[in-house]
Amino acid sequence: MIIRVFPRKTSMTPIDDPYIFVGDPPLWRPEADVVHVSVTFTWDIEEGKRLQEAWMQHYPIVKLGGPALNGGGVLKFRFTPGMYVKHGVTFTSRSCNNNCPWCLVPEYEGKLRTIPITSGHIVQDNNFLQCPPSHRQAVYQMLSSQRRAAEFSGGLDARLVTDGVADELRGLRIHQVFLAADTEAALRPLAKAIKKLSFLPRQKLRCYVMIAYDGETLAQAEARLRQVWGLGAMPFAQLFQPPDEYIDYSHEWKSLARTWSRPAAMKALMD
Repeated sequence: MIIRVFPRKTSMTPIDDPYIFVGDPPLWRPEADVVHVSVTFTWDIEEGKRLQEAWMQHYPIVKLGGPALNGGGVLKFRFTPGMYVKHGVTFTSRSCNNNCPWCLVPEYEGKLRTIPITSGHIVQDNNFLQCPPSHRQAVYQMLSSQRRAAEFSGGLDARLVTDGVADELRGLRIHQVFLAADTEAALRPLAKAIKKLSFLPRQKLRCYVMIAYDGETLAQAEARLRQVWGLGAMPFAQLFQPPDEYIDYSHEWKSLARTWSRPAAMKALMD
């Protein structure tokens, strides 16, 4: 058996598994052949190294890895459902060909490539719409067989939402779709994508909005969030974090991000 250890708990951390731990070794520890310390964010790398040392006090083999550690080369990715992310999440492709200045995905994962499709209703691909149509159709077929409605939480590139893509999605049971508007320039293609996906109500049409990047002010960030709401999507604010450090934002920034990532709070504000 493999124990999996994470520096912090996130919405994607596996649950209901006796071989999953967050942080230091507890007093009760199961027998296992090996321990994997999985680091998702670059700012957790040092904590991952510390946890590796801590778990080595109890297990002979403790390996350190995860998306944040690529060993100086392109990250090799093998996906096993439920192993390092919660059950229901699946990846059908890796990487993205956009090369956005704030994103390390192309550097870590190379060019976009498809991988074998495994079952799950939450598609976490970095840029699903860059995949070939034949691959997308195979994914839709898999999603149609799932008991739960589909979620495209990895995000769909608004610039790639065509009438054809809208028709593809219209044929699925959808819980929610995420788009993105990380810059002011992204609002125009977002507006076009939202019109094409108008068969989805606001609560199913979410939009990642990176804030506090490149000198953006609180007022500018809030204005952009309100614009996204006005276009018909429900924003999901995300505070920018650089790859080489963790920014501990002020109370004002945290409050803004918290309000604009919670549907109930946004509805109360905008009603």
